[in-house]
Parts: sequence; C-alpha cells; structure tokens
Amino acid sequence: MSDSSEQLMIPVTHGCVEKPVLKQRGQQEVFCGLTGIMWLHRKIQDAFFLIVGSRTCAHLMQSAAGVMIFAEPRFGTAIMEERDLAGLADMNDELDAVVNKLLERRPEIRLLFLVGSCPSEVIKLDLSRAAERLALCHSPQVRVLNYSGSGIETTFTQGEDACLAALVPSLPSEPDNAPKSLLVVGALADVVEDQFARLFEQLGITHTRFLPARLADDMPPVGTQTHFLLAQPFLTDTARALEERGAQYIPAGFPLGAEGTADWLRAAADCFDVTEATFEDVISAPRKRARRAIQQYSEKLSDKRVFFFPDSQLEIPLSRFLGKELGMRTIEVGTPYLNKRLMAAELAQLPDDVTISEGQDVDKQLDRCRDSQPDIAVCGLGLANPLEVEGITTKWSIELVFTPIQGFEQAGDLAELFARPLNRRTRLEV
Repeated sequence: MSDSSEQLMIPVTHGCVEKPVLKQRGQQEVFCGLTGIMWLHRKIQDAFFLIVGSRTCAHLMQSAAGVMIFAEPRFGTAIMEERDLAGLADMNDELDAVVNKLLERRPEIRLLFLVGSCPSEVIKLDLSRAAERLALCHSPQVRVLNYSGSGIETTFTQGEDACLAALVPSLPSEPDNAPKSLLVVGALADVVEDQFARLFEQLGITHTRFLPARLADDMPPVGTQTHFLLAQPFLTDTARALEERGAQYIPAGFPLGAEGTADWLRAAADCFDVTEATFEDVISAPRKRARRAIQQYSEKLSDKRVFFFPDSQLEIPLSRFLGKELGMRTIEVGTPYLNKRLMAAELAQLPDDVTISEGQDVDKQLDRCRDSQPDIAVCGLGLANPLEVEGITTKWSIELVFTPIQGFEQAGDLAELFARPLNRRTRLEV
C-alpha cells in the first residue's frame, strides 16, 4: 500500500514549455465551500442562501460573517438536530416549515438556494429532491435551487463554482438566431463589474451580460451565440455547464494587474473582431493609470520571494502578476485544484524554475516553506499565525478574495496588498 501523501511529478505542456506539477494528497488546511456565501449573498440582491447543516456550520458562518452585524444578511442555517439524523423526525416536513416561515418573513426573496453543509449520505436528506419539491410549491414567485458547500466535497472558492453551476441549467435559453453575445462569468464587486461593462461598451461589444446578475429575474440567457469569458479561475464546473448549454468558451488568462487585464480584454476583443486601433484607443488611458499605480510598489516588491500555499485557486494568476508586473520571484505556487485548460494562458507565463503544486500535504509543504525562507508566504488564516511566530511574513489569501482586485483601476490596490505585510514587518523590526 502506498502512503496517502505520496507525491508524483506530472508534466504540464504548453507548446514547447514543460512545467513540473507536484501532486499532493495529504492533510489540507482550507475553508469549506460554505464561505462562498459571504460574497454571493451580497452579489445577488434578492437571493437567500439557506444552509442545511449542523450547529458547527452555523457557528462557522456567524464567525466568518461577523462584519455583517449592522445589516440583516441574506443567509441562514436550518440546524439539524440529533433527532433529525436519528430518523425521529421527518426532515422534509421540518425543512418545508422552515422555508415557508422564511418566505413569509422575507417576501422579497426571488431565488432560494438550499446549501448542503455535508453530503446527502451524511445529513440523510436529498436536497436536490427537496429543492424540486419546494420549487413546485413556490413557483413562479421563488426559484429554488440547491448545491453542496460541504467541506468534504468542496474547498473555499469552489462554493461559488457549485452555486453558479447549479444556476446555469435554469438560465433562459437564447435563440440560435440571436446576435453574438459576451457573458462574463464570476462574481465581481459591483464597482468592478461596472468598469468592465463600460470598457466592453467602448470596445463595441454591446451585447454583454454578467453571471451572476444582481437580481434573480435578470439572469442572462444562454445559447449557441453566447461566448463566455471567465473572470474567476475557479469556475471549472460552471464552464462545463455553460458548454453543455451550447455556450462557447473564450480562452484567456484572468484580469489581474495592468497587463493581465489588457490580455483578458484582448481575448474578448479578438473574439468579437474589434480592431487593434479601437482596442488600443479604449484601453490606453486606464492601462497607463494601472501601470503608474503598480509602479509605486515595484521598488518595495522587486526581487522579493513569495511562497503560495493552496487555498483560493487564485494562486497561479497572482504569481503571474507578481512576477511579470512587479518583479517578484515565486518559489512555489500551490493550488487546491489545477484545471490545465483554464490555466493554460497563465501557466505559459510562469518561469520554468517555479514549483507548481496541486493539492496539499500541509506538513511537507510547511517544511518546504521553512527551508526556502520566503520574504512573504500567501496562506490561509490557520497557517498565518504559526508562520508569523517563526518569522515568516504572511498575507491572508482570504483577503484577496474579499477585496476588489480585478481590472485596471484595482491594479494598484492589488500590488499594495502584498506590500502591506512587508511594510508591517519593517515597522515591527524598528
């Protein structure tokens, strides 16, 4: 029998470039997919996320959402008790009662997600069937969908992927004779979405929509004339679901930094036959602003060495941004899962001496981090304090998910997020 943490070296090939991928299967230190609700419930303004799970899950969400105390959030937990799991109560009846009470109290809800905190085998309740039954009861006023946010099945940002993948089959159908349209996929801060919408309009790509939409009734139609561009790198299942609906994927990197955003916009422009002159005219000014904003941090960050622990799946695009636009050197870039197709453009821009790892064996990765002594380690909250005690400066990866970092106008903010912990270390050493 082999050790569960056995490591294998598998080549990733892009043209003539080969990069080794360190496959790891051991203990992981990541949040579960439930935490995606933290940004999704703010994005879809008339949706509600009802977690079906234990008190432990309820406490996690209350702790993670502690900043929401001044406003009533659009999520909650239907807590399962021991009598539910023991079969002493009809959980379907109890769930129906909770949903009825919720919709009576919150009549503005138009889209209800039932989010499983554990697989159906664990909670002894088939949420997909429950969602179908409740959808029939509350249609057309409320759509009811379900997905899993279980930490057994998902990690951190995969919660958004599971949510959007569950949403895709219910999207309206676009006629085959509809004009060619662009669909930007991935939850973005409203200010970032508005900036991208203006840029696409200036490029002449007038049929542009975003998934998820801000309101349940405004979800975009999908069909064979839909061409979709991913704004987030962790949407593997969503991309597959869209292609099953006939939509066409636009291969591209991700809009982080001045050059990353320009390349991302260029992929859409090429797909929609935007001329080079028009493209340069539209992006020239915002790209110059982004470059200037980044430049003020380049002296502080250039030649600094960074180590990425796997957490958000943003790690590879971030490594590309830090290396190409700020001159930082990545020692290892870890990611929970590696979709070589979606990451092709990003992988091609990483230097050959970077170690790319997929999955995690946390003890062995900690040893590699200690041995390399990076200037900064990007990791989850559970690893940050122990590494800081050992003298290694850290950046919380969760902050990179909650902060608007995509696009030209946010490029300087993204660079500043990596300069900040180094500045803090400098002040503490004085």
